[in-house]
Parts: sequence; structure tokens; C-alpha cells
Amino acid sequence: MNGTSAHIATAPRAAARLAAGLARRLAEQLQGEARFDAFTRGRYSTDASIYQIMPAGVVLPRSAADIAATLRIAAEYGAPVILRGGGTSQNGQPIGSGLVVDCSRHFNDVLAYDPEAGTITVEPGMVLERLNARVKADGWFFPVEPSTATRCTIGGMAGNNSCGARSLRYGKMSDNVLALGALFHDGEAFEFGLSDNAVSGVTGSSRAEALAGRMRALAHTHRDEIVARYPQVQRRVGGYNLDALIEARPNLAHLLVGSEGTLAATTAVTLKLSRLPKHRVMGVCHFPSFRAAMETTQHIVALNPVAVELVDNNVLVLGADIPLFRTTLADITRGKPNCLLLAEFAGDDLASLERDLKRLDACMADHGYADAVVEVVEPLRQKSVWEVREACLNIMMSMKGDAKPVSFIEDCAVPLEHLAAYTDAVTEVFTKHGTRGTWYAHASVGCLHVRPILNMKEAGDVRRMRAIAEETSELVRRYKGSYSGEHGDGISRSEYIAPLFGPVLTRAFETVKDDFDPENRLNPGKIVRPLTMDDRSLFRFKPDYAATEPMKTALDWSDWGGFGAAVEMCNNNGTCRKLVGGAMCPSYRATREEQHLTRGRANSLRLAISGQLGKDAFTSPEMKRTLDLCVSCKACRRECPTGVDMAKMKIEFLHHYHARHGLPLRERLIAQMPIYAGIAAKLAPLLNLRDRYPALAALSERFAGLSAKRTLPRWRRPWREQGEAAHPSDVVGDFRDVILLGDTFNRAFERENLEAAERVLRAAGYRLHRADPMRGRRPLCCGRTWLASGQTDRARQEAQRTLDTLLPFLKAGARVVGLEPSCLLTFRDEFAALLPGAESALLAQRSVLFEELLAGDLAGGRIELPLAHQGNRVAHLHGHCHQKSFGLMGAVETVLRAVPGLEVRVIESSCCGMAGAFGYRPESIATSFAMAELSLFPALRAAAPGDLVVADGTSCRHQIHDGLGIHAEHVARVLDRALTPRH
Repeated sequence: MNGTSAHIATAPRAAARLAAGLARRLAEQLQGEARFDAFTRGRYSTDASIYQIMPAGVVLPRSAADIAATLRIAAEYGAPVILRGGGTSQNGQPIGSGLVVDCSRHFNDVLAYDPEAGTITVEPGMVLERLNARVKADGWFFPVEPSTATRCTIGGMAGNNSCGARSLRYGKMSDNVLALGALFHDGEAFEFGLSDNAVSGVTGSSRAEALAGRMRALAHTHRDEIVARYPQVQRRVGGYNLDALIEARPNLAHLLVGSEGTLAATTAVTLKLSRLPKHRVMGVCHFPSFRAAMETTQHIVALNPVAVELVDNNVLVLGADIPLFRTTLADITRGKPNCLLLAEFAGDDLASLERDLKRLDACMADHGYADAVVEVVEPLRQKSVWEVREACLNIMMSMKGDAKPVSFIEDCAVPLEHLAAYTDAVTEVFTKHGTRGTWYAHASVGCLHVRPILNMKEAGDVRRMRAIAEETSELVRRYKGSYSGEHGDGISRSEYIAPLFGPVLTRAFETVKDDFDPENRLNPGKIVRPLTMDDRSLFRFKPDYAATEPMKTALDWSDWGGFGAAVEMCNNNGTCRKLVGGAMCPSYRATREEQHLTRGRANSLRLAISGQLGKDAFTSPEMKRTLDLCVSCKACRRECPTGVDMAKMKIEFLHHYHARHGLPLRERLIAQMPIYAGIAAKLAPLLNLRDRYPALAALSERFAGLSAKRTLPRWRRPWREQGEAAHPSDVVGDFRDVILLGDTFNRAFERENLEAAERVLRAAGYRLHRADPMRGRRPLCCGRTWLASGQTDRARQEAQRTLDTLLPFLKAGARVVGLEPSCLLTFRDEFAALLPGAESALLAQRSVLFEELLAGDLAGGRIELPLAHQGNRVAHLHGHCHQKSFGLMGAVETVLRAVPGLEVRVIESSCCGMAGAFGYRPESIATSFAMAELSLFPALRAAAPGDLVVADGTSCRHQIHDGLGIHAEHVARVLDRALTPRH
């Protein structure tokens, strides 16, 4: 059976019978789960490549026994099995039409760890970053570190023979894997490696022993061909590693490394760890041209760095427009370089490393680039630089429009002496075919990631892709390089194994496959008998693809080219799967479900609006469940380098969903809060009884959908602005003119915050203007509660009412200042999508958070705050998600650090878990608290009894109170209390 015939293409009824049979048998046998619904299958139909193949089903195993059962049952039904890690592959490796087995969900534990020997055995779903966190305390790390380290799995890395930035020093996976536990296609277990109790390196049945013997014999039969044909570059991961078997004492595990799950199903990986260097330093080398950088690379490598990484002009230009990277790029660049080389040195002697930087500077000067090195010695600065480098792919994929940098020749590797000539030749190929390329990554080993910019929706560009691939393959052979240098073969490059390795080794590879997997059940169509790389039926954007947007979008998506184009910005690289650092994606961190992930949601939306999930899928209950645990934290708005804004997409979805299905009572109650808040305050004694009597709490859950396990905010006498209503003519027009926005939450529940803010602002010398609404007596509102339920028409009315009132003051020079991040920052975000134009842009420009206003004017020397010493207290600061999304945490830190005697400790946490109404829902309250337990609650439990807890978000304060009984304060209260006593 060849690779193409193993691609299941059954009629719908036959496919349904196949799925039903598989589902029944798997349910009987598995501890884990098997899922066959269209939405789950759709989420697993793609990786970070251009390909999409709908699987028959998805298995989430809990053990090796589950995988063995899956293999046996799949064989009964003639279904292929494809093992999957983080789904970050760029060439279509972990996708196929059979059963996709996701090892990352449950099958991800440490099986054995020897800190003395520096070895560790893990299940294949273990994420690299988690592994390194586990061994760091003992001074170890696993040195094969791809840019996807925050989400790639060890099993996936072994499957691809991954390398990473520091391979110059540490090699690739095959240099660091000691043994592999695996299963044959029928579920029989075996182990390959170098074993103390088996000189042969095989543990298992006689079948495994015999197979190992045949593999050694095969390799020795083709020794001369292997020596002649295998590229003599470090970065070679194409084909099967028969070259590993002609070594004096071969490690048979290395034959499985890089085999992309086509030979066996990995169940355990034993790794060799490396000692963490005590110090690292970096030199950022500036070049006036790409050619100059390529010519100089080999001379920098001669200085014995750990890594030399390219950051090209595309990254410098695009990255400067991405808030997450703008500051770092400004820090490390001088003038206008065309591109950068990041040279890292590592070791235990810092003085020696600093001398290495001086040698680097001298080397650059010797080659005509004097004063062209920016030294980065501080660890935090280096971390920021590496974050930019690791995001290079996503930064380049942030290009808007259908034409994107496409992955199919992105990791060819050539000897360093040919690097400049090779890159010039490839650039000429791009020019010949009317495109250009983006370059970045591993200059140190001649493995640059290059992607021509093509539109995979256009047949002409697909033809250009084929031509570029063939011409580049010929260039690689000419320069004695490797066509697959790091990212494996998959669908994109398996066709080019035969031209590189020749017919004899190609047949030898087929023999390897047939001996291990005679029925071609394991990941068929990869490496041998390959699928066709430009077969558009395998593409994400198939010939009949059409993103059919909702009939009329509720929000303005013109900046993206439409709602469909905004959804398609997700490139599936999986940055949202990271488990630590930043805030994205909190529901995934709590559940580890692909469904509750920005990538999973974006894929579901794309498949639904293009009709691939059935009629009316976009407004279906299944899509609602897909988006239910999105807490609209907006972390993806900042942390997703391609800018996928799932919070805004959820608003769009809810608008259409509720238009079709109606609006539940709970959503109506929460949305209408700004309207009835004034009346509710008068009924406070009655309404506040709810939390005193369990029966009332139970009734509120039954009829209003508000969890009885939650306390509700207590209604209070509302805040009222001091003074008379202002007129625009009262505005002087300097920085002191401000309008304090009294949001519904602080106004109705915590007026002390607004009263404190008034006192602080006046103490700082600001002029407060009371702007009464133009229409009606109800206070101004941002419309956030309506947006949260997709009621965009009502939110637009609120936005227009607010804009009409504030605009005259804004034009006169006043600024709007607010306390609640989710409310004030709506002016800077959703207002532009509700009311696009110059007026909403002016409001966005002149709207600031309370701490942002103070921090900016303190830094500019325009104000002073009379603050008294606080007696050496500690303040633990938790940031609201929207503060983080807009990069405003520095402002609240600044104003708190301005308080004498106050030590500020920032809590590194994702969403607190309350997220507006999310934490009140009975169906999501468990997830709400699970989010808080990831990092926020443990950090606060460790705080001393007298410490302050500062949280500017109403929801955050409520979550902390409900979960820990701790009273958290808005920064305005802290500053107000610290004001020098007035006489």
C-alpha cells in the first residue's frame, strides 16, 4: 500500500460507519478518550504547515496501554495512526486521515530521573519547557531548544530530530537521545538504545531483536552509499538515520529519531541532560546588508560561540509594529541596520565571556564593521532578545493579506563556506518567480529558515511553490547541503528525499519502513512513498475554499481585510499553548484542552465560516462550547505575534449566536447592570440578603444562572462626582484637565476607590471636570457589559452617547481617566470597532488609566505627589489582564514604587479566573478557581499577614476575596492613604 492509497477517502456513510465502529471499540478499551465530533476533528486537522487533512478521530491516551489498544483497534478497521505532540510541525507531519493520537493532553509525565547521572526518561507528551523547569534546580537542562520550547513536546522533537539555536555546541536530538521505548504497529512493545543488560541495544521480543539485526545488516550493505550520499553537515534530518547504524557501537534508538512516527509509536524517551552554564552573554552584531551578514558568519563561528542566530530586516520592520517586541528591538539596535546576528557565548567564567564579546567586536571591526556590536550581558535583557528571536516566524506571519511566508524550503542547510552564495542563489530564484523571501534563524550551522511569500489560495502561486522547491533542491545538492535540516520531511519535503539520497538509499528507506510497518499504518505518506507536496486537496486552503463571513459583521474588521481574514491570521504555531510566562491562554493552562486555546478556537471559526463543519456551524451550540471558556482576557491581542484577537472575535460570534438562539436571562441581567444600578442601590438592603441566606443563593443560581458558591458584589450608595457640571469652555487645555470616568462597578460597589482617586488627582494638581451625559441622567458607560454578551447594537448606542458627551472636552484638550481597566480600555479598543473614525480615535488617544496618567506625568516632571513613608511594607501586585494586554503594568509599578517605604512585588500570573461574569457561572466556576490556582493564589498564600495586595480590576479583587478571604485594593486607595496628611 503506498502513501497515497493510505489516505482515507471514504464516502460519508462509510466514514460514519468507520467512526462509529472505532468509537465503540475505543470506548471499551481506553482509559483516556476518543472523540469523533466534527469540531474536535477539525481542530486536529492542521499543524503549523499549509496542509489540512481531516482525521477520522482523535485519541487522548493516558498510558502506553491506551496507545497499544489504539494501534490494535485501528488495525482492525484499516485506519492509519498518527502520533501528535504540540502540533507545531511546519511540514504536515502530525496530520492524516486516520486516528490522530494527542500525547500532550495526558501522556506527559516524568518516568525516571537520575540527577547524579544527568539522565531523564519522560513520556512523549512532556513539554520541553516543563522538563527544563523540572531539572533546573539540580543544575541541568536539555540543550536541544527549538524556538517552540514553550509548547513543543519531547516526542515531537524526537520524531522530527529537532535541533534548536544552540546545536553548534550541543547537537540535535539524535545526539542527546539515549533510548526510546516504543510500540510496533500492532501494539507490541520494545526498546531501542544502548542498554547495560543488552549489548545489542534491544529490549523486548525476539521480533525486535531480529528486526534490529536486519537494520544493522541493511546499513552495512549500503555503507559506501551512505558515506557518499548523506550530506556532511550537522543539520541533516531527512530520510532515516541509517548512518547511525554504521558507527562502531550504534544506538538503535537513533534510527527511530527523526522517523516522524512512521516506524513505531514512541511511549518513552530517555535523554542525556547537559549542565546549565552559570553565565551567558550576547553580542548583537549589526550589518548593512544581508550578504555582509552571511559572509561574516563563518568568522564569528570561529570564535566558538554557543549560537549565532539571524534576525533579518523583515523581522526588524514588522517587529517594530508589534507592542510586545517594540521596546526590545529599540534597546538592541543602533541606527538602521539591515539585519542582525545574535552571537551567544556561555560558560562558568563571566570575565572570560566578556572577553569573548571583545573578541567579537574586534572580529567585526576586522571585517569592516567597527562599533557594530551591542553587548547584552544582563539576563533579563537576553531573555527579551531571545523572545524576539523565538517569535521570528510568528512576527513574519503577522503580514496581513492572503500572501504569507510559506514553509516548504525553510530549513535547508549548507556548509558555512557556501552560505552567502547559496542565499544569493535562492534570492535569485525568488526574484525569477516574482516573489521575495524572509530569512532568520541558525546562521551558525548554515541552516537559515527562509520562506518565500506566496498566496496558497491561488493556483499560480502553488505552481510557483513547486518550481521554487525543485530549483532550491538542485541548489542544495550543488552546494553539498541538506534539504531537510531541522523541521523534518512531512508532506512538504518527503518527495525530495529521492533526488538527494539517490535510488539505492530511497529503496533502502522503503525497506526500513516495510520491515517496521508492513501494513503502512503508521503516519503513511511521509518520508517514503510520499504524498504530493502541492496536492491542493491536502491544503488548508483547498481549491474550493471560501471564507464566507456572516451576512453583516457587527464590528468593523476593515483593518484586517474582513472577519474571515482576521480569523485566518492564526498560523497554528501554537504560541498560545505556553504554560508559563505572560497571560495567554488561561483556560488552556487550566484544562490543557486544544478546544480552550486561541489556536483551537481560531481553527474552529475558520472551518465553520468556510462551511467545512456543516450548515450553520458558525452559530451552532458546538461553536458556543468552543468559545465558552474564552475569558476575553485579550492576552492574545498582545502576546499572539500574528495578533489574533479572540476576545473581539468572541464578541462578533456572540452577536450572531444570540441573534439566532436568543439571549438568556443571566446575560440580560448582567448586560443591563448600568441601567438598573441606580435603582438597585436604593434596594441594597434587600438585594444584599442573597449572600446571607443559602436558600436565596440557590434560587439565584436556579433562575438567574449565578453560582450559589459565589458571593455577589454588595450594592452601596453610589459615588457622585463633586462640583457642578463642567462646560468645554472650562477646559484650560493643558495636561491638568481631566475627566474622571466613574465606571458602573466602582461607582455602585466600591465608591471608595473613586473618592480616593479624586483626592489623589487633586493633590497632584489636576483640574477635575464633571462631564454630565448629554442624553439622559444615567452616568456615562463604556458598554462593556453589553459587549460581553455580544449585544453590539446596544453597546454602540452607549459608545455614541459617551463619545458625544466627551468629544467637546477632548477637543478642548482634556483627558479621560478611569480606574477599571476593562472599562477605560474599551475606549482604546472596541470603540474603534463599534464607531470607526477620527472621533473614536481621538477618544482612544486621550483616554488613560489612573496609574498611567500619574506615571507619565511623574516621569515628565509635570506633577509631584506628596507621599509619606509607609513603614517598610510589602505590596503584592496582581495585574488585570487588560492592563497586561495594553502593556500598562509598568505604569502601576511606577506609581507604587513612588511611595516611600513600599516594596513592590509583581505576581507573575495569568488571568485571575473571575473575568467579569465568567466566574459567576455554575458551569465555569471550577475552571475559574483552577485559573487562580495556577499562580495567583499560591503567591498570595505565601504573602506575610501584614502585606498589601493591590489589584486594579474589580473582578480580580472579588476573586481574591472569594478564594482566599484577602482584601485587595485598587492602587488609588494605596496612594490616597500614603498622601502626606493635610493640615
